[in-house]
Amino acid sequence: MPTFPTLEGAPVDGRRVLVRVDFNVPVKAGVVGDDTRIRKSLPTILELLERGATLVLCSHLGRPKGVQDDARMGPVAERLAQLLGREVRYAPTDGPGSAEQQAFVADAPAGSVTLLENTRFDSREKANDPALATILAGYGDVYVNDAFGAAHRAHATTEGVARLLPSCAGRLLERELAVLGGLLEAPKRPFVVVLGGAKVSDKLDVITRLLEVADKVLIGGAMAFTFVKARGGHIGDSLVEDDKLDLALTLIAKAEERRVDLLLPSDAVCAREISGDAATSIHPIDVIPPGERGLDIGPRTVAAFEAALSDAATVLWNGPMGVFEVPPFDAGTRAIAQCVAASDALSVVGGGDSVAAVTAMGLADEIDHISTGGGASLELLEGRTLPGVAALGSVAWP
Repeated sequence: MPTFPTLEGAPVDGRRVLVRVDFNVPVKAGVVGDDTRIRKSLPTILELLERGATLVLCSHLGRPKGVQDDARMGPVAERLAQLLGREVRYAPTDGPGSAEQQAFVADAPAGSVTLLENTRFDSREKANDPALATILAGYGDVYVNDAFGAAHRAHATTEGVARLLPSCAGRLLERELAVLGGLLEAPKRPFVVVLGGAKVSDKLDVITRLLEVADKVLIGGAMAFTFVKARGGHIGDSLVEDDKLDLALTLIAKAEERRVDLLLPSDAVCAREISGDAATSIHPIDVIPPGERGLDIGPRTVAAFEAALSDAATVLWNGPMGVFEVPPFDAGTRAIAQCVAASDALSVVGGGDSVAAVTAMGLADEIDHISTGGGASLELLEGRTLPGVAALGSVAWP
């Protein structure tokens, strides 16, 4: 892992600090649904406040096309104020860098907390526009990046500003990098990886990288059918990437070469449609009848995966085992979540769907580390350099 500056020893006391947070949370009818990402930012925010800093927080929310009232940060500011037990200054504006916003930030009292409007209201954010980065850099004396979920993006608020102000990582970003980086460098063994989701192509690079360090890799979800078909199995109408069959065989061969146990499902819960009312049946994973679709791992697979996890010292789980949003196709994901939570191993869960599953089941507190980054965690596990991390420390501290 590359070294990067952290809050430890950083001269932020009494300064105005621009903090990039990841408050990209679900908002419905003006109310924040899952506030996990807001809560994860609290250690950094509280530490900075205790050190007398004046905070200017910035984040994106969703994927707005310009200024959208339903994507404003007001509900987030309200929830953050509740969690902090203090005022969070917020004013709806046309987005980052507007004259109105600049005046609002300039009026911030010492020791206050200000949350800026959705950074993606301005297209210059994603373009990493130097002019926008310069305006934003004027909002603080120093910059702290605590948005791991956006650290893989070279945007104005993640990379551009870091090259204009003295900067460091916040506590959340620091922990994410330490935990996930540690999985690649020196995991306690046996190291068991559980991967799910729809497509092999989404996780090709991370599978390749993890086969270099893991002892066991368990493949679930729809992506498993590409491996099964590549080995000659009959998968009915299950989702498959026909253009990735050769790659699947290459990964199987790589696992054998490195003596990594690559476990594929042995059975699947099948139906003709994704519906809670659909008639289900269980078939061997490689003998699924035409018209049937594999939508979850079956009971024999659950038992095999639980056995594979039983002696793990480190577990990484990323991706659901089936269409967990629609019961009864959530049973496999639930079983894996319960197994990982009950394990004595160091447990790390990443990916939005996996995190949603453990959170919905009330198991989040039993997981050692829940990653707040989907794409960022995958890119880090692939061994890539994250632009938002690489830029930290570009400007010397005074």
